[in-house]
Amino acid sequence: MTLTNCSKAISAEAGPMKNEPLYRFIAQVATDTRLCSVHLCLFAAIAYLGKDSKPGEQFRISRKEAMRYSGIRSIATYHTRLKELIRYGYIIYQPSYDPFRASQILFTI
Repeated sequence: MTLTNCSKAISAEAGPMKNEPLYRFIAQVATDTRLCSVHLCLFAAIAYLGKDSKPGEQFRISRKEAMRYSGIRSIATYHTRLKELIRYGYIIYQPSYDPFRASQILFTI
């Protein structure tokens, strides 16, 4: 994975006020040794997909979109890193189990 893939998710149009969870997460990356670049890319993609939602509200994302924006090509890697973000307390995730309805995400950071 390259940083250019990750830069798709960190867009200039999503200003600092819209992506506060992303900026707080990036600050955590320096101190949380459990996190790697894949976590950062996935979190950035999730933040980009939720940029139009109101702060503190749940929003919907699809695995396909999150994988595309994060540059993750393996479904296993996506699920592993997503579960780790949940376990580390950065997001709350509610799967939909419906192929036509996206899952819900809430930032906890």
